[in-house]
Order: sequence, then C-alpha cells, then structure tokens
Amino acid sequence: MSALACRLCGAALTHSFVDLGAMPLANSYLTASELDRPQPAYPLHARVCDSCRLVQVEDAVPPDAIFSDYAYFSSYAHSWVAHAKRYAEAMTPRFGLGADSLVVEVASNDGYLLQHFVALGVPVLGIEPAANVAEAAEAIGVPTRVMFLGRETAAALVAEGVTADLIAGNNVLAHVPDLNDFVAGLATLLKPDGVLTMEFPHLMRLVEGVQFDTIYHEHFSYLSLLAVENAFARHGLAVFDVAELPTHGGSLRVFARHAGSAAHPELPSVQAMRDTEAKAGLDRDAYYDGFAPRVAAVRDGLLAFLDKAHAESKTVAAYGAAAKGNTLLNFCGVGPDRIEFVVDANPHKQGHWLPGSRLPIHAPAKLKEARPDYVLILPWNLRREIATDHAYIGDWGGRFVVAVPELEVFAPGAADPAHPA
Repeated sequence: MSALACRLCGAALTHSFVDLGAMPLANSYLTASELDRPQPAYPLHARVCDSCRLVQVEDAVPPDAIFSDYAYFSSYAHSWVAHAKRYAEAMTPRFGLGADSLVVEVASNDGYLLQHFVALGVPVLGIEPAANVAEAAEAIGVPTRVMFLGRETAAALVAEGVTADLIAGNNVLAHVPDLNDFVAGLATLLKPDGVLTMEFPHLMRLVEGVQFDTIYHEHFSYLSLLAVENAFARHGLAVFDVAELPTHGGSLRVFARHAGSAAHPELPSVQAMRDTEAKAGLDRDAYYDGFAPRVAAVRDGLLAFLDKAHAESKTVAAYGAAAKGNTLLNFCGVGPDRIEFVVDANPHKQGHWLPGSRLPIHAPAKLKEARPDYVLILPWNLRREIATDHAYIGDWGGRFVVAVPELEVFAPGAADPAHPA
C-alpha cells in the first residue's frame, strides 16, 4: 500500500491507475558526450486519489531540474500557434480587453500566445521559469519574468502593481507539483472581476484514447473538471464556463473567476460537463480500473508491427522528438535496433539523442535522404499537420504509422479527419 499523499487534498494514495516503470525525464535529451554515461531513471506510476479524484504521479525530481532549461519551444508547432492566435482574437472582444488591460500568461514559453495580444494592442506579461525560452519571448517583444508562480511570487508582483484582467495558462496546471501553492498564486494575481482560463488535456479523453504516453514526470497531474473544481474551490475560485477543444487529443478550457465576483455568471456548459463526467464514472473507482491492460495492448501492437517490419527488411524512422514519444518508446523498450532515427523541426533538439531509447535526432530533411519505408508519428495529436507537411514520403512508397490508441498504418494524404490536429 502506498504511503504517498495526494498533492491536493492530502489523502493517502492507494489506488493505482497505471505503472509505467522507471524512465528518464522525457525532455532530458542527450548530447554526444553523454551517450556513454548511464542516464538516471525515475519511477513513473500514476495513482488516483479516492477523495478528490486527482490522478497524479509522485514528485520524482524537483521542478527546477525539469523546467529551468527547457527543450520545448511552442512556436515550432504551427497548428498550436494558430490555436493561440484564435484564442487571443476571441478573448479580446469577449472580455473587453484593450490598452488599459493586462493579460498574463503563466508558463508563457517563447511568446507563442502573448505575441497575438501584443499585435492587438493589449499589454502583456509572460511568466516563464525556463530562462532559455523566456529569452526567445523577449526577442519578439513579449515582456517575460523568469520565475515559478506561487503565493509568494504572485504577492510580489501585486506589490509592484501587477494584477491581471486575464490570466491564461495552457498545459501548465498539470506541470505544477504544488497545486495549492500555484492556484493560490493565480487567485492572488487575478483582479477582483478578472478572468482565469486554463487549458489542459482532459483525463476522460486520455482514458478513452489510451493516451498513456502523455504521462511523464513533468506532468504531475492528469485533470478532469471534477478535480479542477475541487482545486479551485480551495482557493476561492469558481468555474463559470467550459469549452471542449480538440488539442492534445481532447482538452478542456475552463474559465474561472473569484467566487465572490458577480461579473461572470455560471453558464450551462459547466453543469453539462459535470454531468458528462459523472455519467462516464469519473467519481467512481471502477472508472480507473482496467486502464493498465489497455496500455499493455498498445505496447504489444507497436512491438508486433516493428518486429514484422524488421523481418521484412523494412526501415522505420520516427517523426517528432516529443515527450509523449519518449514515454511510448521507453515503455515499449524500443531503441535503434527497431527504429533508425527520429526527425524534428526544432533545431534545439537536432544533433541530440532521445532519452532512454537513444535515437539520434535529425532535421526533417533526413527523411528525404534515408527514404524510410515507415515513419512513426510520435506526437499523434499533430498527425494531420505532420502527414500533410511530409506527404512526399509517398514518392518512394513510404507510409505513416501511429501507435495510439491502436496501431494504424496509412498512406500520405489519408490522415483521418476524425483525428484533428
């Protein structure tokens, strides 16, 4: 029985969701000088709290070991930048933002989102713990503070006169080990009638789509509306709207305000999502049981494909040096004996090797040079974008492969519209 305590409510964590074993940090890419050294691996075991229903992994390493020098730059995913632009263009008129407003993004990365508010004439501030990506944001005119948000840092900003009309956080709520400190910081920084929006992959979609590869050490929590409302209520915040999004395999965008604010009444979407989650069973133990065997089936399907390709002397490359891909490859025990290399558009990853699997990372041009028979798309949430941009693999008869939620092989131009970017 686990002696771990829930990071939100403190209850004992005794219910396993899925145990993926020991893995290196998903974004700890290797340099040539590190290839001969053993790479640290840490437990990756997701559990669900029987009390507040937060699914979580233990804090294997401190956050500054993950986020202080970060390999992920949001702007290299063009569909994600377009998503951010649509957000800015929708929020600005909806909440009457203008030259006297302030939009703050937490985990603002390289300015991929706030740049669109700047273009609309709305003042912004990014809060980003990774100095290397914050520097990229500053370079495009997005003012950025290098810090983690919490009670103390939020209070310090307020003491400077910094308060937000709109706080945005995309895929950050899952990344904080101390949820209570983080949400308290959000509440502190938000103006009395301000709006907070948080986007996060929806746990319900993770379960439906067997998206276990989105579990890695920097994702401390796996979120539902049920768990998020529990977290927000502890710090005087209330959800007033919910939108379902196709991003990251199925996400929620929740809109919240101070519980005492009358500026934004609760919309029917909130109760509708509560009802949807309750009908699915997210408040019951049985919902979380049986996930691990489905994960094992994905592993078995990928390994069977790779073994067949090898037996037929077919070559396999991978696209996307993504964190989710590292979870998949390491859980499946895949290395250079089964996949020759991976390509990625991010020059900060090129010339390195994937953690654990130690696949070399090249620029996408390597595909045209090597002409692999199969290209395994690791960031399956971007399958449409990747399959469209690299349809040329069909020139030599190459085909694309995805492993999640089940093994699928398809020809260029056949990316299923049911799998949106």
